[in-house]
Amino acid sequence: MPKNTEDKIPGIQKAAILLIALGPERSALIFKHLKDEEIEELTLEIANTRSVTPQVKEAIIDEFYEICLAQQYIAEGGIGYAKELLEKALGNERALDVIGKLTASLQVKPFEFVRKTDASQLLNFIQDEHPQTIALILSYLAPQQAALIVSALPPEQQSDVAKRIAVMDRTSPDVVKEVEKVLESKLSSLVNQDYTIIGGVDAVVEILNTVDRSTEKHIMETLEVEDPELADEIRKKMFVFEDILLLDDRAIQRVLREVDNNDLALSLKGGNEQVQTAIFNNLSKRLAVMIKEDMEFMGPVRMKDVEEAQQKIVGVIRRLEEAGEIVISRGGGDEIVV
Repeated sequence: MPKNTEDKIPGIQKAAILLIALGPERSALIFKHLKDEEIEELTLEIANTRSVTPQVKEAIIDEFYEICLAQQYIAEGGIGYAKELLEKALGNERALDVIGKLTASLQVKPFEFVRKTDASQLLNFIQDEHPQTIALILSYLAPQQAALIVSALPPEQQSDVAKRIAVMDRTSPDVVKEVEKVLESKLSSLVNQDYTIIGGVDAVVEILNTVDRSTEKHIMETLEVEDPELADEIRKKMFVFEDILLLDDRAIQRVLREVDNNDLALSLKGGNEQVQTAIFNNLSKRLAVMIKEDMEFMGPVRMKDVEEAQQKIVGVIRRLEEAGEIVISRGGGDEIVV
């Protein structure tokens, strides 16, 4: 089958054929990351797909693999690096075709070159910039890289930058391009012309979850004074119920001593299997059986009630960490002295 035959097939049909080829288990995992309307469209297309020749299926799988490969190369070394490697594997024409499809549909993030820069070098380059400019750049970085930079900023600047990231919503592409020019970006031409959604509470939570504890504490204490509602929203997201898996057995046992059994049973109704296993392994056999019976007898429960019970347990964990009675495994420079 010629390589360009699959180009005549509509994108939604390609996606349906790919999901059929991947099988129900892998397709279900992909569906978790899609919007409701996308799931509906794909489900309808899959239902209407009757038969596909082995040649068409193979061509679509090959195309998907090539795009994944191109995306990986772009992430590793940028467009030029991806083009060079793909040309060796696929030839010049096919390489340009694959990269063209990728950048047209997914868009390469701005500041691609910055993510390849050492954090200490980047800090020297941006530390004298306006806090809003620093916040904009950090919003595009990986949380670990951004955490290193935030930790190294002067204390009075840390909370200001964190707050600006948290309240950042949409940034004009012209502004992004201007900042990229200042940073001598080579990828400014690839910036999407639509408004780019960046930053937000989730972005600052990821960074704060990665910085060292003292930096996090300073930023949160400052935000609690300047913007209590924002600080509360950030704090609620900083440690979610499923993060119990970050605790060792001793810490889990310490937490469970502070938790009401009714709240524990209710919280586990909405917990995944790994969380349930971690908790049951740290309960006595008698208590584990009792909690399981409570979960079974309580029947259907409202998700709101489950989330409230889980938040109570998260509150206990945060309180015990504040008191130094447990340690939450985190990056960004926390040290354990033995």
